[in-house]
Amino acid sequence: MKIIAVLGSTGSIGTSTLDVVRRNRHLYQVYSLVAGQNIELLTAQILEFRPRLAVVADATALTRLTASLADSGLPRANWPDLLSGDAARVTAATAPEIDNVISAIVGVAGLEATYEAVCLGKRVGLANKEVLVSGGSLVMDAVRKYGAELLPVDSEHNGAHQCLRAGNRAQVSRLILTASGGPFRNTPAADLAFVTPGQALNHPTWKMGNRITIDCATLMNKGFEVIEACWLFDFAPSEVDVVIHPQSTVHAMIEYSDGSVLAQISATDMRMPIQYALTYPDRDEAPVPKINWAEARKWEFLPPDFEKFPLLKLAYQCQEAGGSATCTLNAADEIAVEAFLQGRIGFLSIHEIVQETLSRMPSRTPGSVGDILEIDRESRTLARELANLRAARTVTA
Repeated sequence: MKIIAVLGSTGSIGTSTLDVVRRNRHLYQVYSLVAGQNIELLTAQILEFRPRLAVVADATALTRLTASLADSGLPRANWPDLLSGDAARVTAATAPEIDNVISAIVGVAGLEATYEAVCLGKRVGLANKEVLVSGGSLVMDAVRKYGAELLPVDSEHNGAHQCLRAGNRAQVSRLILTASGGPFRNTPAADLAFVTPGQALNHPTWKMGNRITIDCATLMNKGFEVIEACWLFDFAPSEVDVVIHPQSTVHAMIEYSDGSVLAQISATDMRMPIQYALTYPDRDEAPVPKINWAEARKWEFLPPDFEKFPLLKLAYQCQEAGGSATCTLNAADEIAVEAFLQGRIGFLSIHEIVQETLSRMPSRTPGSVGDILEIDRESRTLARELANLRAARTVTA
């Protein structure tokens, strides 16, 4: 039986992971659950899966969780250990009993716990893009040094991982990641200035958290995936292409030097890549619909518009630049997206804030998790100042 930790248990990846566990109780046991502020859902998860440790964001959330468990009727002798904060997340990911860690905490909050799990040689199912976008060099060096397994859970990278099992990596010339195109694939560029948060959150294919949904609308999410793919599979940015595929059924393709192309195709259900990461190198029956090949269908593949979605181009440039550029890219984007969702800046200002933050932040080479977190903090501070200036101008106007 595999003992697992779920970092980000109340998010979409976390709940899908626990559904895989629910259907395979004979294979998996949950050791720890890490959440943020969603105490109601975390309480329900504790009652169902009975972890030995539960972690929340801060002391206030811990007080609420304690009260919620007391109200639940679960005898105190059956409660898990309850902790909060950064150090507790690390504890939840590094306990000796844990075999597999699902890293699905949004943002750099999941970086330290994931890195420490890697340093202990654990298998990590990675659904948190920020871990490699912000700290790719540091994390991948640790993967090699400590013999850890880093298995991608994102559907595109998971698809690439599956394709790369089919042949000699040295003979692969190109990786192709697919993108749905988001809600504004067919929207004229001139109309993007008037986009509302509600429109941007209306993703045509996936149901996800607010930030990642906005990043899909700007194609920034696909830019992060390009960066992540470079680190995971040792590609140069010039060897990773993005194509728009609105049907979101082909998740990734690899092209070999002879021109042959292999594709990974599956239903749009995150439980499949999650289960793949937990069972690799084996495969088990997954609780996802199979593709009906007797059913007529049409798949489209289109080039991305780098002028209309400049954040995608910016991601390529940051990965080429190296150093701390991608860390700043991620931090500035998170702040800009937050300001947009609050209605303080326009949709196009997301790119403007990210671009200006990058131009003002000096490039460095982080040598530790602490360095990365400091660069992240400085980048966020600058991006927040820039967002506030734009918001003030909007109010004045």
